[in-house]
Amino acid sequence: MQLTLEFKGGLELLFGSVKVHQIEVEPSDGKDKLKLQELLIWVRNHLLKERPEMFMKGNSVRPGVLVLINDCDWELLGQLDAVVDEKDTVVFISTLHGG
Repeated sequence: MQLTLEFKGGLELLFGSVKVHQIEVEPSDGKDKLKLQELLIWVRNHLLKERPEMFMKGNSVRPGVLVLINDCDWELLGQLDAVVDEKDTVVFISTLHGG
């Protein structure tokens, strides 16, 4: 399954300063659907370069990280149970800023 992942609001610094990633990922255990929770684990294991605590808390994103799937807030799509389809775009935006 081909997906586009975008990291904004400073999150790109945790991913080698790369804002856009074109990835190929398959659902585990031969499932037809990829849930966002699976995608987050894949991102943590394959793309995240440093400071995982700034991106994830447990198996979810940490509070203050907005997640959009095809420009729709993941909270409207079921959060961790949201299904990601072929060629979807998933955007992660940090709303946390230092001061």
